[in-house]
Amino acid sequence: MGVYLVSVGAEEWFGDEEEGWGEVASALNAELRRRGLPPYDNVPAETAFAPGSGQAFEEKLTPDITGLLALCQTHLSREESEILCGWTVLVPFSLDEEIWLPIESDDHDSMVAGAPQVLPLAEKLATAINLPAETPVTCDNLDLSTWFGHQAKELATTRTGPWTEDLDTAFYVALFLRAAQHSIRRGCPIVCS
Repeated sequence: MGVYLVSVGAEEWFGDEEEGWGEVASALNAELRRRGLPPYDNVPAETAFAPGSGQAFEEKLTPDITGLLALCQTHLSREESEILCGWTVLVPFSLDEEIWLPIESDDHDSMVAGAPQVLPLAEKLATAINLPAETPVTCDNLDLSTWFGHQAKELATTRTGPWTEDLDTAFYVALFLRAAQHSIRRGCPIVCS
């Protein structure tokens, strides 16, 4: 089991079945209308994809996040840290401020954040640790997890820099960076499930 960040297609986003996010989609659209914004109805369909195609996003949150939180304290404000690390749903459009929604499966409200607000925060941290260009861009089948488990360790022996000081922290920086990029590129939500 564990916690995953995954992209969601239209069928699952608007679905009312157990695995669907229809309740969240409806609550989000109600809040967007209340704020005078258009509803989020143009979610792309989940498409069949070949690994490495960049059509889907799936990563597991397994490493210790303590190092990321410390990095955030050094380079981001408290509010920025909460936006970067605190979302449960990431949407591909700008939000002036995060949206808090009750999600039935949780015992607390969950944050919806805009990928355009998350992206520059993740980019700032990626610059701070000098995240290597070799870090996978697509994350459709635990690509980041696999890369940080193997190739990153090898690369760290020849390419030193702040990113090599804590590979778990570098993983999370890359994870939030790639999640925001994917959401914007594909126009899809990414959810923590």
